[in-house]
Amino acid sequence: MAKKSMVQREIKREILINKYKKKRQRIKKAIKNSSDFTEQINLQQQLQNLPLNSSPCRHRNRCWMTGRSRSVYRSFGLSRHVLREMSHECLLPGIRKSSW
Repeated sequence: MAKKSMVQREIKREILINKYKKKRQRIKKAIKNSSDFTEQINLQQQLQNLPLNSSPCRHRNRCWMTGRSRSVYRSFGLSRHVLREMSHECLLPGIRKSSW
């Protein structure tokens, strides 16, 4: 189980990402379309003034069951430990233990 503080921090990041998403896209589009170098620098400064946690690359995928951040399968939203346990109990449709 992940620390509750880390999970809460991740929730806070998601809120910030959604809050500043349109503003970030607008500034990036303006940077791409501007031809004046000084204007580009000013726009980049505006982008840097946004909170660091509002950047989408700071988002970390977590297991919805345990909160584990590593080895999370995107298609299930589960970590490998939980995925293995649930597949052995036949709780995931279409997943079987491989044998050869």
